[in-house]
Amino acid sequence: MKKTRRRPPLLAYKAEEALRKAVAEAIAEHRRNGVPIAIWRNGKVVRIPAEQIEVREPEMEYKVSPKKRKGKSGSRCT
Repeated sequence: MKKTRRRPPLLAYKAEEALRKAVAEAIAEHRRNGVPIAIWRNGKVVRIPAEQIEVREPEMEYKVSPKKRKGKSGSRCT
């Protein structure tokens, strides 16, 4: 039996991308305003001073290929 990979819904891609962008913007805002951030590191909460915050762009952007039309090969839709 052949296993097929299911793609997450397009909405899931968009939601994750929006979350990554929102987090990146929140971190950048903390740095601009001089406010430290709290992160979880090695099982403990650690405060990072604003001057040590590294601002990065979100790493991935999802692109979903268009769906292939199903039908007989060689047939034309008119």
